[in-house]
Amino acid sequence: MKKKSTNIWLLLAFAFTLFTVQAQEDIEEEGSVIQTLTPSKLIGKGQYDIKWFNNLYTQTESTFTEGREARETFFTSTLEAYTGVGNNKKWNVGVILELRSNVKRDQWPLEALRFQNIEGERASGLTAFAPSIKFVPFESINNFSIQSSVFIPLVKDEVKDGVFLAQKSYRIQNRFFYDYTFPSKDWQLFAELNSEFSLGNKEDSFANNSLNLTPGVFLSYFPSSKFTILALAQHSQRIDLGNDFPQDFTAIGGGFKYQLTKKLNLETLYTNFVRGNNTGIGETFNLGLRVVL
Repeated sequence: MKKKSTNIWLLLAFAFTLFTVQAQEDIEEEGSVIQTLTPSKLIGKGQYDIKWFNNLYTQTESTFTEGREARETFFTSTLEAYTGVGNNKKWNVGVILELRSNVKRDQWPLEALRFQNIEGERASGLTAFAPSIKFVPFESINNFSIQSSVFIPLVKDEVKDGVFLAQKSYRIQNRFFYDYTFPSKDWQLFAELNSEFSLGNKEDSFANNSLNLTPGVFLSYFPSSKFTILALAQHSQRIDLGNDFPQDFTAIGGGFKYQLTKKLNLETLYTNFVRGNNTGIGETFNLGLRVVL
């Protein structure tokens, strides 16, 4: 990615943070956004839901070899923005942008945040964007929703300067969300199933002509309306539909969310890959900001 594009992305991220921090308001006693507006719930007409999420995955092991490998790190920054349409909180429309920066040759993981392109060592770029909709399929079940997105690749090749950057795939993604709050309101269960179908020529991407299914379960405990501690378990299964590359892994982890203001919340997560096939065995460090206006 050209330096100019990276600077624009960083400027957008800074503007997002600056804008949301200005909304310093008290949290309502009856609940906060992290309690009442889970990914299963939709916003209303005239509202905006913006999330900036950063995932840093790093590994020194894989299922392809035994023992320690030279460290590789893959950083993904995602910006999602939605607005409500209609008067019944049943439809949201939006867009998703993906920025990636990867490094290898045993470099310190945070080197990925420098967004450089160095032959054989580092690659970065704006890799995909997706028009997206969220909707509630059943009027009587407002805690169940579906997010449908079509990811359009912006990379010319998967490997840039000798470093893997991102899939060169058109991806049709459907995410199914459900949450349940226990009567005490101290505990909440959230479940997600992510299905992603990758399209394209087999020669263009390792993932083309495959279906990836990723179910996940999140259990949250709320010591207060502003703060939640959560544990999670996820499994990902890539089903071979002609690409000759089946793949799977299982990860567990935990984190917390904190309602900084009435409109802005902070999220951190850690996950560890405990097993897998045809994959790396690493860990992720995640940081996100979300604002609902």
